[in-house]
Amino acid sequence: MEKRGRREGLLERTAQALDLPADAVAGLPRVELVGDKELRMENHRGILAYGDREIHISGGPFVVKVTGEGLELRAMTGLELLITGRIAGVQLS
Repeated sequence: MEKRGRREGLLERTAQALDLPADAVAGLPRVELVGDKELRMENHRGILAYGDREIHISGGPFVVKVTGEGLELRAMTGLELLITGRIAGVQLS
């Protein structure tokens, strides 16, 4: 537990020193919601479940659950993905 705390502190200090977002340095996912029509996610670890009403995305230490209607994975690369449709909710678990 102590090692993890030191590592997280080091990552935060490194990000601050280099004037970078902490999520980029730590490899954490970044989620951007544009209204209720579009969700972009960087640093994902893949799709776990896919349907037109629910999409589950691995975010490493947690799962991002997107719910709504007419959901569609419009684009996906190794680093980013784009989901469109009518997004009703986003949950981290």
